[in-house]
Amino acid sequence: MPAGAELVRGAVVLPTGVIADGVVAVADGVVVWVGPSGLLDTDLLPPTPPAGTLVLPGLVDLHCHGGGGASFPDATTMEEVTTGAREHLAHGTTSLVASLVTAPRDVLLARTALLADAVDAGHLVGVHLEGPFLSAARCGAQNPHDMVPGDPGLVREVARAARGHLVTMTVAPEVPGVAGAGEDDVLRALAEVGALPSLGHTDASAEVTERAADRAFDLLATTGSARSGRPTATHLFNGMRPLHHRDPGPVAACLAAAAAGRLVVELVADGTHLAPATVRTVMELVGADAVVLVTDAMAAAGMPDGDYRLGPLAVRVADGVARLVGEDGSAGAIAGGVAHLLDVVRCVVDAGVPLVDAVRSASTTPATVLGRADLGALVAGRRADVLVTTATLEPVAVMRTGAWVVGRP
Repeated sequence: MPAGAELVRGAVVLPTGVIADGVVAVADGVVVWVGPSGLLDTDLLPPTPPAGTLVLPGLVDLHCHGGGGASFPDATTMEEVTTGAREHLAHGTTSLVASLVTAPRDVLLARTALLADAVDAGHLVGVHLEGPFLSAARCGAQNPHDMVPGDPGLVREVARAARGHLVTMTVAPEVPGVAGAGEDDVLRALAEVGALPSLGHTDASAEVTERAADRAFDLLATTGSARSGRPTATHLFNGMRPLHHRDPGPVAACLAAAAAGRLVVELVADGTHLAPATVRTVMELVGADAVVLVTDAMAAAGMPDGDYRLGPLAVRVADGVARLVGEDGSAGAIAGGVAHLLDVVRCVVDAGVPLVDAVRSASTTPATVLGRADLGALVAGRRADVLVTTATLEPVAVMRTGAWVVGRP
């Protein structure tokens, strides 16, 4: 044990199990030891924590549009970006990918460059573009007037603006130019620039989705710049043609690909976007290593009910649910989430999913999607991102890179 190492004690949640009374030792910003408290000399042990104290890895959110009143798609200053990032950090999300929505080319390039600056500054770990190559029939809380055919040139422009920080782009495989049979399409361009295609906001058939998923997987496998080997599916079920027994659509195709180890599916398991039984069933079918829990949070995360913006669209949050505001003032489609990722983990556990699996899908699995072997688990050698919670998964303290940023157990 290095001299001066900081010890965090509680029920330590590992990728494959829980140490009932464990200790995580941290030094110089990394985890240096994890194990049962009984293996340490009593004079080294920190005091016994309150009953039920959990020690989790810092959470990793791959799909987030903002929080704390700040919207990433609308941000024009670093202060706005850091406001959103700090809101989620305070609740245990130590690695955050900022998501944009469909917008005109010049807006996407400007916002991407700003978010890339925030990655360089350490506030974020990447950038996600949700659009603009999406299906207007499944636009959800996105502006269909800004959706365009697939354009590999635009992908490369965005990638240049992102300076290596473009993690994923959500695309609808049926949109012309996205998943063509030719040499140059959006899927190929994404793989070449080191970003992962994410299938979503799609009205595609199962067959079209299968072909796109297979092509994306094969491109990632044969492209040296790929950050990881599996494409993803953006918030499975939401923004997709519904599953029907005579028209299985993209949901069935994505589940099959995930079960085969060729795709990772996102779930917005916040109690609003999906029923608990849906979440539990997907986890049982494909396993925690093929599921990434995300928030899809917008500016209202951590804020009271009221009126907000998501790109050019007006959003009203009532009773904790964000919906588009129609021209007549009526409530429309769900417009992102208002939860933190720890809230999502709590909902998933409440749905009957084992704690270890829920935490793995909110930390270890998304870290593999990022291609970051230094994040996502309480394992010696990884970055010291630690989240201490109560037994009911309420945040107590948050450590990032070995420094307490919120609280101290």
